Amino acid sequence: MTVAKIVELSADSTKSFEDAITQGIKRAEKTLKNVKGAWIAEQKVLVEDGSIIGYRVYMRVSFVLE
Repeated sequence: MTVAKIVELSADSTKSFEDAITQGIKRAEKTLKNVKGAWIAEQKVLVEDGSIIGYRVYMRVSFVLE
Protein backbone atom coordinates (compact mmCIF):
# COMPACT_ATOMS: atom_id res chain seq x y z
CA MET A 1 0.00 0.00 0.00
CA THR A 2 1.23 3.49 -0.86
CA VAL A 3 0.40 6.52 1.25
CA ALA A 4 1.07 10.02 0.00
CA LYS A 5 0.99 13.41 1.64
CA ILE A 6 0.33 16.80 0.06
CA VAL A 7 1.87 20.12 1.08
CA GLU A 8 0.97 23.55 -0.24
CA LEU A 9 3.66 26.04 -1.19
CA SER A 10 4.25 29.14 -3.24
CA ALA A 11 7.17 29.99 -5.49
CA ASP A 12 8.23 33.18 -7.26
CA SER A 13 10.23 33.96 -10.39
CA THR A 14 11.13 37.09 -12.29
CA LYS A 15 11.22 35.08 -15.55
CA SER A 16 8.00 33.09 -16.00
CA PHE A 17 5.34 30.87 -14.45
CA GLU A 18 7.23 27.82 -15.72
CA ASP A 19 10.39 28.97 -13.96
CA ALA A 20 8.47 29.56 -10.73
CA ILE A 21 7.10 26.00 -10.91
CA THR A 22 10.55 24.57 -11.62
CA GLN A 23 12.13 26.49 -8.74
CA GLY A 24 9.33 25.43 -6.37
CA ILE A 25 9.75 21.74 -7.22
CA LYS A 26 13.55 21.95 -6.92
CA ARG A 27 13.24 23.52 -3.49
CA ALA A 28 10.61 21.01 -2.34
CA GLU A 29 12.89 18.12 -3.32
CA LYS A 30 15.61 19.44 -0.98
CA THR A 31 13.31 18.85 2.00
CA LEU A 32 10.79 16.21 0.89
CA LYS A 33 11.63 12.68 -0.23
CA ASN A 34 9.76 10.85 -3.00
CA VAL A 35 8.15 13.90 -4.66
CA LYS A 36 5.73 12.48 -7.24
CA GLY A 37 3.74 15.39 -8.63
CA ALA A 38 2.28 18.85 -8.25
CA TRP A 39 -1.00 20.60 -8.98
CA ILE A 40 -0.89 24.27 -9.80
CA ALA A 41 -3.72 25.78 -7.77
CA GLU A 42 -3.23 29.43 -8.67
CA GLN A 43 -1.04 31.76 -10.73
CA LYS A 44 -0.53 35.46 -10.08
CA VAL A 45 1.60 38.20 -11.55
CA LEU A 46 3.32 40.83 -9.44
CA VAL A 47 2.86 44.32 -10.88
CA GLU A 48 4.73 47.53 -10.21
CA ASP A 49 4.04 50.80 -12.02
CA GLY A 50 1.95 48.98 -14.62
CA SER A 51 4.64 46.43 -15.50
CA ILE A 52 4.91 42.77 -14.58
CA ILE A 53 7.86 42.33 -12.24
CA GLY A 54 7.29 38.75 -11.13
CA TYR A 55 5.33 35.54 -11.42
CA ARG A 56 3.96 33.59 -8.45
CA VAL A 57 2.45 30.11 -8.36
CA TYR A 58 0.65 28.37 -5.55
CA MET A 59 0.98 24.61 -5.82
CA ARG A 60 0.16 21.40 -4.01
CA VAL A 61 3.10 19.00 -4.05
CA SER A 62 2.55 15.31 -3.36
CA PHE A 63 5.15 12.92 -2.00
CA VAL A 64 5.04 9.27 -0.97
CA LEU A 65 5.63 8.48 2.69
CA GLU A 66 8.27 5.89 3.53
